[in-house]
Amino acid sequence: MRLASGIPPVKKYMDAGVKVGLGVDGGGSSDGSVILEARQAFLLARLRMSLLPPEGPSKYRLLSQSHRVRSREWMTAREALELATRGGAAVLGRLDDIGSLEAGKCADFFTIDLHTVDFAGALHDPVAAVIFCAPQKARHTIINGRQVVKDGRVMTVDMQPIVAEHNRRALSLARGK
Repeated sequence: MRLASGIPPVKKYMDAGVKVGLGVDGGGSSDGSVILEARQAFLLARLRMSLLPPEGPSKYRLLSQSHRVRSREWMTAREALELATRGGAAVLGRLDDIGSLEAGKCADFFTIDLHTVDFAGALHDPVAAVIFCAPQKARHTIINGRQVVKDGRVMTVDMQPIVAEHNRRALSLARGK
């Protein structure tokens, strides 16, 4: 969306066996959370469906009927999450060592506290809740077997001076200096 390059038919690509994945590269390009990117992909895929003409003999079919008929084409929350995990690993050609929690693979992962107001009323499907409710922070993050985030706080560095320096440099770039 940031580049205004359209809405790709991701669900069609997936159904055709094309390797599709998501990735993020940091706050400077508005891509700070793979869960938020999965949510965006999910919502854009749903938006794309709503923009397509109705299928079938009647082009004047009720919208709700059209959606019911085409629901097999909708991206699910689980598919969006898969794009962000196994999908990204597949695109990189690294399904053998990343993309899922399995014995012998890298154990980089994060946890989300589902017992907060952010998820109230959505826990009948925790996977869908993570995509629909889009949490902003991980509770814990383990990278290469080392705890990097504990109870929402980065443990490996003092973040305050890093954020201040980052903001100073970003402002300098924005001003062209």
